[in-house]
Amino acid sequence: MIADMMPGTEEQLQKEMTSAYVGIDPTADSLHIGHLVSVMMLKHLQRAGHRPIALVGGATGMIGDPSMKSAERNLLDEATLRHNQDCIKKQLSKFLDFDSDAPNAAKLVNNYDWMKDYSFLNFIRDIGKHITVNYMMAKESVKKRLSRESSVGMSFTEFSYQLLQGYDFMYLYEHEGCRLQMGGTDQWGNITTGTELIRRKLGGEAFALTCPLITKADGGKFGKTESGNVWLDRRYTSPYKFYQFWLNVSDADAAKYIKIFTDLPKDEIDALIKEQEEAPHLRPLQKRLAKEVTIMVHSQEDYEAAVEASSILFGNSTSEALKHLDEQTLLDVFNGVPQFEVSREELSAGVKAIELFTEKAAIFPSKGEMRKLVQSGGISVNKEKLTDQDLVIDCTSLLDEKYLLVQRGKKNYYLLIVK
Repeated sequence: MIADMMPGTEEQLQKEMTSAYVGIDPTADSLHIGHLVSVMMLKHLQRAGHRPIALVGGATGMIGDPSMKSAERNLLDEATLRHNQDCIKKQLSKFLDFDSDAPNAAKLVNNYDWMKDYSFLNFIRDIGKHITVNYMMAKESVKKRLSRESSVGMSFTEFSYQLLQGYDFMYLYEHEGCRLQMGGTDQWGNITTGTELIRRKLGGEAFALTCPLITKADGGKFGKTESGNVWLDRRYTSPYKFYQFWLNVSDADAAKYIKIFTDLPKDEIDALIKEQEEAPHLRPLQKRLAKEVTIMVHSQEDYEAAVEASSILFGNSTSEALKHLDEQTLLDVFNGVPQFEVSREELSAGVKAIELFTEKAAIFPSKGEMRKLVQSGGISVNKEKLTDQDLVIDCTSLLDEKYLLVQRGKKNYYLLIVK
């Protein structure tokens, strides 16, 4: 998990309980799995007896970090930032212990609290004079941004970002005894500006540690799917979809991710990797990875529900299992299957199956074909075999009072939506 480490970092961690922080951008009211790497670093830190600080960048979130970005971001108002901070703390509580009276209990801070009353004149007098423009221009993130020909340039606001992040580190150094800042490799420049500021202004010593930016084996961006980011909040990514994301990573990625996103001991991971090499079709790595991360982010119950939901699509599950699904999971499981709309009015009176599935919804091209399939036992409705083509179906048959699942053979599903 370690990419770069400033000399002396390891000695500092071995010497005493050390406070270390990670900055989190509060541009949404949920973390996504891209944030999980630095959150896992804080988790490991606390487990090793050190004190984690999560900094929500309320002030810096109002500006936007130029690191490896090609354009400026939208700015947020204070009420939105506060809401996002509260939601993020709730999520972080699943990974970090904020509430115990242990000396290394985690702490959440917001840089807006110490930046909001700091005047611009005081900031450039107290902080700006300690860091030269030459030093700031030499940073990789700044050089990259300025060298882009198509770029509209870089605003002074963004250019000053590393000074603000450096000041955060100095503030936490003075007020929280924070000696270490951690983050992704794209943060190295901003973090070292902080260590430099602490050295020049306070004569103190602080440290930097970064973890690699996680990518997919094919070079694609980690944590992105066709529908966008994979979020930790179930409102944006259901536990089923979350579980499926991890279950569907490649073998190479699973071997890498299980070391980063779980607490499993090394020998157990090595055994799983060996198992995967011997029987890749059984996907032991992906299954264990998906289990560990889903339980850690959601719960044991959510994990079990996700496994059950997966078996509905790919296994021989029962109508009972189908009835247990909540509406969102049902729609996630059958996302992409052909859908038909039927009016509630028509269904209320009751419709024979053969008419419903040929005339009202064109699942079968003809009544003759449907009859043949019923006789051969090839049609199921809500996971129950249809044995009578004239069976009357009405609103009492619906899942979530709205859906009817029709299965043709083993693999073909159709979803009827009653409106």
